[in-house]
Amino acid sequence: MKLPDNLLKKLDVRHSENALRKLPNANNLTDFSSNDYLGFSQSEAIFNQTHQFLLEHKYSQNGATGSRLISGNHPLYQTTEDYISEFHNAEAALIFNSGYDANVGFFSSVPQKGDLILYDELCHASIRDGIKLSNAKAYKFTHNDFEELEAHIIRHSVDNIYIVTESVFSMDGDAPNLEELIAVSKKHSCYLIVDEAHALGVYGNKGEGLVQMLNLQDEIFARIMTFGKGLGCHGAAILGSNDLKDYLVNFARSFIYTTGLSPHAIATILIAYQYLASLDDGLITLRSNIVHFNQQKMLLGLKPMFVQSKSAIQSAILPGNDKVKAIAQKFVDSGFNVKAILSPTIPEGQERLRFCLHSYNSKEEISEVLSMLSTFVF
Repeated sequence: MKLPDNLLKKLDVRHSENALRKLPNANNLTDFSSNDYLGFSQSEAIFNQTHQFLLEHKYSQNGATGSRLISGNHPLYQTTEDYISEFHNAEAALIFNSGYDANVGFFSSVPQKGDLILYDELCHASIRDGIKLSNAKAYKFTHNDFEELEAHIIRHSVDNIYIVTESVFSMDGDAPNLEELIAVSKKHSCYLIVDEAHALGVYGNKGEGLVQMLNLQDEIFARIMTFGKGLGCHGAAILGSNDLKDYLVNFARSFIYTTGLSPHAIATILIAYQYLASLDDGLITLRSNIVHFNQQKMLLGLKPMFVQSKSAIQSAILPGNDKVKAIAQKFVDSGFNVKAILSPTIPEGQERLRFCLHSYNSKEEISEVLSMLSTFVF
């Protein structure tokens, strides 16, 4: 059946703007594009230990069989949530099927009519989509501008104000000043929510995230931890109080009305967390690679085009979809997978190459990919 004309027109616009998304093919290029920061998705040890764990505990079913509130709440859920909450120094953890589901579930159910949501303008689409489903009023504030944030708080006199940010922003790779943000939040008795999707496995002594690295977990109302990045698997958890967990179980529709994750998926999360807790070399190598990348971009005169970042995400701003796609293709032709981020995913004029760093990238690969960038842009 033919697609409706108004939908075809939208596709035509994407074609004309050179912004049409297409599913990529698998490749053997040197990886500077995935979120697999520690290489856990490729770990045979995690794969094999997960399999052995399931055999030892006699888990042989392929699916959860239903939502967690009906038939899908197999015992591995509680075991894993207990481990996660202890690992993150949180009172409770509730697993969702994905980071998207966690954010949509939280923001669509927790802020109520008459409440206020103030969110950083660069917050992820999943946060924005959840906010759209909320009955609360919402306003964005300029990226990491806490003076503007406080002005919003003062302007809107309501009982419950929710402030939303990310500890590492997915497109820029930068981080907010969490101590300053907490000071503003406490001053006005606000509820602070921090998405740590791109900090898990990158920051902290054991990769716990930026909030715990700074020992600020007791000042945060809720943390969202996503497992598809640093843990190399799938799913997410919301960390907070026992009351928050009870509330989400009762009111978060993306939790209530979906089939639970399989025992295999939950076991993979548990084993990945156990590996993270015992990991030393991988974290050290990743952080060393981040330092090396920043040193090399300075030596090559590339620093001005990059957003300042000390995370595993490094973005070079190269305005224009045509330009950034052409340079990304040059990297592919040279054997390197570097992702072009196009408008409308990001604002027009902010198109970029996003370099994602990993523990398994070599120093030589990092030096080479930046040397190529220098050749391509100068």
